[in-house]
Amino acid sequence: MVRLSSFLTSIYRGQGGSITMVGVYITPMADSHFEMIEQEFPDEPAVSGFLHSSGGDSALVLTHGAGGNADARLLVVLAETLASQDVSVLRCNMAFRQKRPKGPPHGGSAAKDREGLRRAVSWMRERAAKVYLGGQSYGGRQATILASEDESVANGLLLISYPLHPPGKPEQLRTAHFPNLRTPALFVHGSRDPFGTLDEMRVGLETVAGRYQLLEIDGGGHGLVRGKAERPYQEVAHLMANAFSKFFG
Repeated sequence: MVRLSSFLTSIYRGQGGSITMVGVYITPMADSHFEMIEQEFPDEPAVSGFLHSSGGDSALVLTHGAGGNADARLLVVLAETLASQDVSVLRCNMAFRQKRPKGPPHGGSAAKDREGLRRAVSWMRERAAKVYLGGQSYGGRQATILASEDESVANGLLLISYPLHPPGKPEQLRTAHFPNLRTPALFVHGSRDPFGTLDEMRVGLETVAGRYQLLEIDGGGHGLVRGKAERPYQEVAHLMANAFSKFFG
């Protein structure tokens, strides 16, 4: 049984400079190296997820795709790998997932999802000097839109399986904001991803305004790893962690 171990008080500065006292619930998870975080605000969304702490001064806010949640296996393994390399990781659930345990985001939820990511980054800035923002598929897309609107929102972006276009519809590109994307960005993409081929990704990334790099995962689909075997997850996670260290180091 997991028990609530502590309740910490912090402040939230709202519009107009008002300050409201809110709660931060931190729950150690049994037999693990992370804590469950629930940061409450006067309005939605909360910062909700799992914190893998390290002794370093860098941190990553990492979120999921449209059909997943913060417990996605690749995100867990990546968080563990980065934490072992002195990068703290907050695996967070987006606003739409906090409302519903299953199913994709509804139309109109994207703005709330981005606000949730902004709050998660702000929460981590109280704990690390450099904070990066990352996401898989839909989560990565929302991270890029947020950064294109405010390049100072994060020190850099980790974008896993960016959904360049809907499967089978290469004409419906999701790159209109790329010319405004100046935050350094590391893209990770599989060679068999139906949301965009590697060639399509290379062409699309040419419109990105800032510094970027494309890490190619040979044989990877949209999820990069298939099946339940642990080794492929570990291998892909280490590839991403090493590229993260070199690109942002």
